[in-house]
Amino acid sequence: MKLGLNLGYWGAGNDSDNLALAVEADRLGYAVVWAAEAYGSDAATILTWVAAHTKRIDVGSAIFQIPARTPAMTAMTAATLDTLSGGRFRLGLGVSGPQVSEGWHGVRFDRPLARTREYVAIVQKALSRHRLSYDGEFFTLPLPDGPGKALALTVHPVREHIPIYLAAIGPKNLELTGEIADGWLAIFFAPEFAPELLGPIRAGRTRGALSDQPVDVVPTVPVVIGDDLEKCAEPVRAYSSLYVGGMGSRDRNFYNNLVVRMGFGQAAAEVQDKYLRRDYTGAAAAIPFDFIDRTSLIGPRERIRDRLAAYAESGVTTLSVAAYSGSLDERLATLRTMVEVLDESVLGT
Repeated sequence: MKLGLNLGYWGAGNDSDNLALAVEADRLGYAVVWAAEAYGSDAATILTWVAAHTKRIDVGSAIFQIPARTPAMTAMTAATLDTLSGGRFRLGLGVSGPQVSEGWHGVRFDRPLARTREYVAIVQKALSRHRLSYDGEFFTLPLPDGPGKALALTVHPVREHIPIYLAAIGPKNLELTGEIADGWLAIFFAPEFAPELLGPIRAGRTRGALSDQPVDVVPTVPVVIGDDLEKCAEPVRAYSSLYVGGMGSRDRNFYNNLVVRMGFGQAAAEVQDKYLRRDYTGAAAAIPFDFIDRTSLIGPRERIRDRLAAYAESGVTTLSVAAYSGSLDERLATLRTMVEVLDESVLGT
């Protein structure tokens, strides 16, 4: 199991700190650093900035929003980032949610699985530098009734294959990830619940063109080191309640559905109810400690070291650290500690 770093969103006054974290992760030998986008900072610009200040670490989008860009534009961006970084780019994609897709991008949140399949196929074809033509339900290239013609990408990526990752939560989306993607970007990953999540991925893998290749399983895991477990859990509560309660509508929240499937149905309903009533403090308080403990790494370094073994044994191949709690010095120390405890866990010391 390797370590990654997830910087999350930029633009909240944390930009210089995030760059310092990325540079330190590069020095420490982390495999990849990820940046996200919603309706603030875009991930492509941030990753370009990070790549310019690092030497070895991969840079990845977690995620580029599918409704935000045409697939050809995504291929252009991926090829450019791969070239500028010297072959260090990983392309993470996701459909976002109905509120952002329709409210921010003006794109109907319609049949996301079918749209994702077409989107990935077009990106892959464009990156292969074949002339781009496609006849699908959502995308038709070139348009049949105009002057457009099939074009080929002019940029030469450093690598023949840029790895594609999908952010997936529901069972059918997980199957699609296994079928067409190199890796899976996971959230709220609990080793105890891994079979229910990895089962669909493995089922999809058996019928895809990548059936002979392993899936890179990449959960983002909040890490807070300290002796007081309840105190360590506190900064994770707001993060969890945002997704469980606020990322979507009452009727359509994929994160909330996942928490229900994990056995926290009553809590999920309470968190969502309070969050949608703008009782953000109450929503955070309603996140069960057991849920945080299962989906985060909290507590003394020895406890985290022992818990890392469960992640590795459950099938995680790249664990992305979310070190957003504490001062910059404390978060830098967290990155260093994670390298140490992973080495100790692997060596069994």
